[in-house]
Amino acid sequence: MAINGSDPPETAGSPLVGGDVASWSAEATVQSLLSLVPLDHLPRTGWAQRGVEAPESIAGHILGVAYVALALAPQAARDLDLGRVLSMALVHDAPEAVTGDLPRPASKHLPKDAKRTMEASVAKPLLGPFSGPALAAFEEFLGQDTREARFVKQCDRVQLGVRLLAYERSGRSGLDEFWGGLEPSEAGAEFPVVDEILSVLRAGRISG
Repeated sequence: MAINGSDPPETAGSPLVGGDVASWSAEATVQSLLSLVPLDHLPRTGWAQRGVEAPESIAGHILGVAYVALALAPQAARDLDLGRVLSMALVHDAPEAVTGDLPRPASKHLPKDAKRTMEASVAKPLLGPFSGPALAAFEEFLGQDTREARFVKQCDRVQLGVRLLAYERSGRSGLDEFWGGLEPSEAGAEFPVVDEILSVLRAGRISG
């Protein structure tokens, strides 16, 4: 649904509802859902590498991004399609149920687009069997060609900031480097509310 109450736009090849009913399988759906269960306990590796005990899970991060998107979408642009935004938020890291969370210090050593190619390859068998719209949402996010996809990417940054500030306020230290990715950016300029929220988060820092 669009935030302004209008009908959502039709996206060729990316149905928002329905899908290929003839090829749907309850068994395949259950298997796909079971394959996503590791998201509940797989950690966000960056926090673990910095000594955070019981770090945020990938599923916790995904839920946090969805919360941020729901909170900021009405302020970001009234014509954003909230249904697509939330769908992308929920599946944007789904392949990590198979790959785990590859931290930036490691991924930067991969060949160009290797991480993206791997995630796309994992997403098709993981999301496709139980929901065409789920796979379409992931592919839209990966492509970053729509405002909705770019907005979700910025919500991912905001969620990092929220979690980072929460860790610092709970007494965690040694996390200063994460703030570097939360400075105003050209990418974030498309949605001024993002920089506004990040500014509030930076102002609340405990250290640094």
